[in-house]
Amino acid sequence: MTSGIHPKGKARSDRAFVTLATNPDYATGAAALFRSLRRTGTSADLVLLYTDLPDSLVNELCASGLRAVHVDLLPTSDDFNALHARDRLHGAAPFTKGEKPPFHTPLDNFAKLRLWQLDYQRVVFIDADAIVLQNIDRLFDYPEFSAAPNVYESLGDFHRLNSGVFTARPSAATFDAMLARLDQPGQFWRRTDQTFLESFFPNWHGLPVFDNMLQYVWLNLPQLWRWQDIRVLHYQYEKPWQQHAKADSLRVLIDLWKAHAGDGPVPDPRDLPPPPGAA
Repeated sequence: MTSGIHPKGKARSDRAFVTLATNPDYATGAAALFRSLRRTGTSADLVLLYTDLPDSLVNELCASGLRAVHVDLLPTSDDFNALHARDRLHGAAPFTKGEKPPFHTPLDNFAKLRLWQLDYQRVVFIDADAIVLQNIDRLFDYPEFSAAPNVYESLGDFHRLNSGVFTARPSAATFDAMLARLDQPGQFWRRTDQTFLESFFPNWHGLPVFDNMLQYVWLNLPQLWRWQDIRVLHYQYEKPWQQHAKADSLRVLIDLWKAHAGDGPVPDPRDLPPPPGAA
């Protein structure tokens, strides 16, 4: 068995959509994500990487047909762990654009690098705080490493990637190279896995912004929002299952997430209203 990962069940395909849940809150998000993926008719495996979840919750998620893979946190040094602890990291690089939820633990983000140890040829990773609105199987044919830009405040951010959706080719050699690069003396990754991946893959390939539409675009760049084109909707910062200060202004998006999270009908996004302020 590959060190650090503990799969339940065997791969049924050579392709997989993968997410990561490091606590029950993100497991709630993962359940909605997988429901949304099933609605697209994908034939790829659906894989949950998880760290600390109750067995009962993992078994409940597996009953819907996904594959669960328990992963250990990366074997990083005490100094690295201290630098990337929540209070230390948020103190050195505060999030000023939105509010990170209390269950967000930055150090856990690096566990998603474990997907390079999986027994698949091609993987598309999607953060657990996202839903898929249209079939995105075409992303398996994009090269490693492809990601959408981190655009949610201004178009000037197209040069930065967002690691909420990306393509990968699992490889033990790549994983080993990542570990060797990740934990160097004094190394600080300002936005954890996102900053690291941007550094490790400096020539990353760009996905259309509609393959990872960040919810703040609804608030800040309404002219970029086109329901008919959005394939993945990513609830960065505040989560749709939380009570939070921006809930009223994001109500349309929150109600859409709740529809995907439940068993009831899901609206056609093309029938939803445009953002306030859209031309």
